Amino acid sequence: MLKQVTKQLALQGVRTFSVGQQNNYKVTVCGAAGGIGQPLSLLLKQNPLVTDLALYDIVHTPGVAADLSHIDTKSKTAGFIGADQLGDSLKGSDVVVIPAGVPRKPGMTRDDLFNDISNSIAKNCPKALVAIITNPVNTCVPIAAEILKKAGVYDPKRLFGVSTLDVVRARAFIGHALGVDPQTVQIPVIGGHSGVTILPVLSQSQPLFKGNQDTIEKLTVRIQEAGTEVVKAKAGAGSATLSMAYAGARFAGSLLKGLNGEKNVIECSYVQSTVTEATFFSTPLVLGKNGVQENLGLPKLNDYEKKLLEAAIPELKKNIQKGIDFANA
Repeated sequence: MLKQVTKQLALQGVRTFSVGQQNNYKVTVCGAAGGIGQPLSLLLKQNPLVTDLALYDIVHTPGVAADLSHIDTKSKTAGFIGADQLGDSLKGSDVVVIPAGVPRKPGMTRDDLFNDISNSIAKNCPKALVAIITNPVNTCVPIAAEILKKAGVYDPKRLFGVSTLDVVRARAFIGHALGVDPQTVQIPVIGGHSGVTILPVLSQSQPLFKGNQDTIEKLTVRIQEAGTEVVKAKAGAGSATLSMAYAGARFAGSLLKGLNGEKNVIECSYVQSTVTEATFFSTPLVLGKNGVQENLGLPKLNDYEKKLLEAAIPELKKNIQKGIDFANA
């Protein structure tokens, strides 16, 4: 009888859990005091699957953690500050989110940054699902992969470049253009996470985005250059921190849903791939208990989108090689 009720609730879209099931997950945010890190941490504090939220940065994290700890959700929040506490912040973590804006010490390169965090992940939480927001994502994910390989713990199913913001933007723009709730819009955005490597597959949008070729091309360019749109609107006072925090929290939430055994959790993400000539590429993925459960591959492309793909691949390959060379220099 209980199984029948549970099945019926599932069909109605109601989330159910078995009696006594534990859903305890630790999430570490590396760069939690930054412009993306703080709102990202705020959103993660509200996620019911998070029971332990560890905030790491070079400065200010004890204050951020104290502030968030006053929010009436079940997750415990702790702040970790400085390189000496990095390992403790990561110990036993299930999901690690690395947002842009992680402060670097004077003279410190991004390679040093990824060495520190990636090596600490290898030591303290080698099975964690790692979501990289730090730009340039197209290059930083291959850097992290190379460092994890050197540490002997690299699992391509567990390393992700967060390209969710491109999907979020596409849904918002399409929803507003069509006069529908953006939350109901489904669209794959493939490729990478910068400029021409961002490929919104408008032909597969549901509901269908209707427009002539000129309109489609303008929307494509808007999605590709949306970051610049925010920078200009902020008049030099920052970049897309709030929308990126939202997108990062959404992606981390999907990773947690997969870990928790929920079915049909699908997100586009930039991962190691054999789908194209580019060794890292974003396509729709099914997420599960071990990260990438299935790569759904390229959606159907029309002739215009095939040309976009042809333009994206050389740029992606260049970005990827730059990361590999950087990590092995």
